[in-house]
Amino acid sequence: MKAHEMDPYEGLWQGYAGEWLHVARHLTALAEAIPEHRYGWRPAEESRSVSEAINHITLANFYLLHFAGEALPAELDWKQMEKAVTAKEEVLGWLRRSLAAVDAARTVATPEGLAAERTILGRAATVDGIHLRILVHANEHLGQLVAYARCIGIVPPWSSSQ
Repeated sequence: MKAHEMDPYEGLWQGYAGEWLHVARHLTALAEAIPEHRYGWRPAEESRSVSEAINHITLANFYLLHFAGEALPAELDWKQMEKAVTAKEEVLGWLRRSLAAVDAARTVATPEGLAAERTILGRAATVDGIHLRILVHANEHLGQLVAYARCIGIVPPWSSSQ
């Protein structure tokens, strides 16, 4: 690259891969560490259960990717999944699939594709802005799941505070 040319992935997008890998690994490790019999636990009646919180992340990943121009899994049941998918291996399978879909979309992204304009829920957005929202949302709910895990006596696998 010549000195006057700009790196198309500089700035915010340059750090995305590492941050995505970090949150994806932590979400997967924590979901694996929580025993299946605790997937129905919720901190309050009106709160999401463990499985519902994980399913919410999965659905958001696919939903936001859809607005970025990616195809949705045909078998994904939007209206029922959050509450209906409760078995740990099925929840984990969907989570892993959604995390891989985000990573795959990121891997093939081009500067032009990232700058593409989209409309999401009536608001203007860009594809890179949608990817940023996916990253922020995943981290937000990772924090929720860490709190859930600690409430039920599970120490996050990466934590040094045993």
